[in-house]
Amino acid sequence: MSSEVILIVEDEVDILNLLQYTFENEGFVTHGFVNGEEALEQAADIGPDIIVLDLMLPGMDGLKVCHRLKTKTRTRDIPLIMLTAKSEVEDRITGLEHGADDYLSKPFSPRELVLRVKGLLRRKGQIQNEASHWQSEGLSVDFDSFLVKTDKEEVSLTSTEFNILSSLIRSRGRVLNREQLLDQVWGYDFEGYARTVDTHMHRLRHKLGAYGDWIETVRGIGYRFKPKNLPSGSNQSNAET
Repeated sequence: MSSEVILIVEDEVDILNLLQYTFENEGFVTHGFVNGEEALEQAADIGPDIIVLDLMLPGMDGLKVCHRLKTKTRTRDIPLIMLTAKSEVEDRITGLEHGADDYLSKPFSPRELVLRVKGLLRRKGQIQNEASHWQSEGLSVDFDSFLVKTDKEEVSLTSTEFNILSSLIRSRGRVLNREQLLDQVWGYDFEGYARTVDTHMHRLRHKLGAYGDWIETVRGIGYRFKPKNLPSGSNQSNAET
């Protein structure tokens, strides 16, 4: 049985109650909120292991809540799954671009949501149990503290961006196709969502600045991590997008 803490933000009380009942039966400790403002106020103090966030909320919508969670030091590394009644690909991509780690459209199976939550938590645990540190030139990654630095400046990554970078580093020199990345990062078959890998990869490269070029695109296949010697003066600062 699980002992992780899950924070759920869902304005439809019947759905919120169902989700809390489902996750508590799986051994989770749940905290439920019907609006984003209250969830934001409490999230850092609760310190959940994962967040499930509805997109269509009264007042502050899920995208704004997600963005604020991902820009605060105490909550930015918490995996976040977004729920929404919108099913268009562009809507899904928008959620991911705001920092969501996964996306599930309504109506959905509570069991599928549980599997996705466990997949993200499992992947996070695997990274914590592996080698603690990696560095090459000015890029360093501390796997224990989820800390990435470029030229001694901290880079703010979402948990999924961090997991993608970790997978690429651990497989450096080898090409990982999108399906492999989906399996390693999300922990299950994410059929039809291969484009989300490209979205996360674009943001990750941007945040790594000059070191983003170390992530090579292998056309028609996937991605490969290959450190290169950077020319003097090529280092860039890493601003949030």
